[in-house]
Amino acid sequence: MKTQRIAEILKSTTTDYDITVKGWVRTKRGNKNVAFIALNDGSCVGNIQVVVDLQKIQEEELKAVTTGSCIRVDGKLVKSLGAGQGVEVQAEKIEVYGTADPDTYPLQKKGHSLEFLRDIAYLRPRTNTFGAVFRIRHAMAYAIHKYFNDHGFYYWHTPLITGSDCEGAGAMFNVTTMDLNNLPRTEDGQIDYSQDFYGKPCNLTVSGQLEGELGALALGQIYTFGPTFRAENSNTPRHLSEFWMIEPEMAFYELEENMELAEDFLKYLIRYALENCREDLEFMNKMWDKELIERLEFVIKNDFVRLDYTEGIEILKASGRKFEFPCDWGCDLQSEHERYLVEEHFKRPVILINYPKDIKAFYMKQNEDGKTVRAMDVLFPKIGEIIGGSEREADYGKLTARVKELQMSEAELWWYLDTRRWGSAPHSGFGLGFERLLLFVTGMANIRDVIPFPRTPNNAEF
Repeated sequence: MKTQRIAEILKSTTTDYDITVKGWVRTKRGNKNVAFIALNDGSCVGNIQVVVDLQKIQEEELKAVTTGSCIRVDGKLVKSLGAGQGVEVQAEKIEVYGTADPDTYPLQKKGHSLEFLRDIAYLRPRTNTFGAVFRIRHAMAYAIHKYFNDHGFYYWHTPLITGSDCEGAGAMFNVTTMDLNNLPRTEDGQIDYSQDFYGKPCNLTVSGQLEGELGALALGQIYTFGPTFRAENSNTPRHLSEFWMIEPEMAFYELEENMELAEDFLKYLIRYALENCREDLEFMNKMWDKELIERLEFVIKNDFVRLDYTEGIEILKASGRKFEFPCDWGCDLQSEHERYLVEEHFKRPVILINYPKDIKAFYMKQNEDGKTVRAMDVLFPKIGEIIGGSEREADYGKLTARVKELQMSEAELWWYLDTRRWGSAPHSGFGLGFERLLLFVTGMANIRDVIPFPRTPNNAEF
């Protein structure tokens, strides 16, 4: 007999048929005549109630059915007489697949702190909270692919191992096959990378953008969606050393079209979550963030403000607010500044544009004023920056001059610069941190709680 997922069973409008359910026991209770087992298989927040008649199944057989154990139940689906559920399973036979010692199983029926659950990340998906978070994560990943496919984009796979640093930040993980206890040296004492696997220094990528631009300048519209890595020693609720990025790149898009795409894309994803993850969102709204659904609905109902960086600085300075980090023209805005603009001043998401070129990456198109670039950051309530992007510099001379000005290696970027020599075109793109999106959609406060196995400084467990 085919096993039905509990999410399907709970929606069943027909009853009185034989059924098989499998899952993990959340609770077991009862008296000398009957036992009630709450069973969950990860398909939804809700449990199916299994009713065990102790005349049919002896109490001795149920001793191994404890919280955390995994069981199979064969029985009949019937209408439930109890409150809170429409159907339940009357058990005819129970098989225990795997036991869980009640004295040592960490997930007992009580509240657990998120910090405790991070220490047992291999078990936390069995909790209601993380089951909901990871189902939402799946739905958002699917929606991302669906959106771009439906809009004529091509999924473009960029390398995880790279010889270039997209951001110029330098905070990268080295990749090598050399013996670190016996590194080969050149005559002047430097590490001899010619003897390494790739014959040159290589790192884990911080972004697929540069290679993404190459795809856009051939296929027109592409997007990447994959893991990226930053070796920054940041122990904050907003940073991971391994995270996922979505990076669309589009030929013939200027800054305005880039902003329109970013707004439409974000609204699509949030709308998709509201329409397809309602039960999980309602659970997160109830348990973790009472304003979650209201905030999600607010974003899709309101146009995003377009705001020039210079005007944004003037608003912040005129606010009378004493910020932890003072802000003047030329500074990189902190989360407190971004959230003030979004949550207090405009009370809407904001797209901040035309940043000073000195605080932005080398590849951004320079404005005619010589001081600013055609950058854009999308700022959200509670999160701050959720998307960063720009129109890219299409002029070979300007791009090369900027690389020299920043003392970057032309030799490493030869292939990227070449795209401006042969058939260059206006083009734009942006990056959306997947986990930042999930923080917003789930209402969770710490980025370590929206990825199954977080990678952070001094933490590479599981």
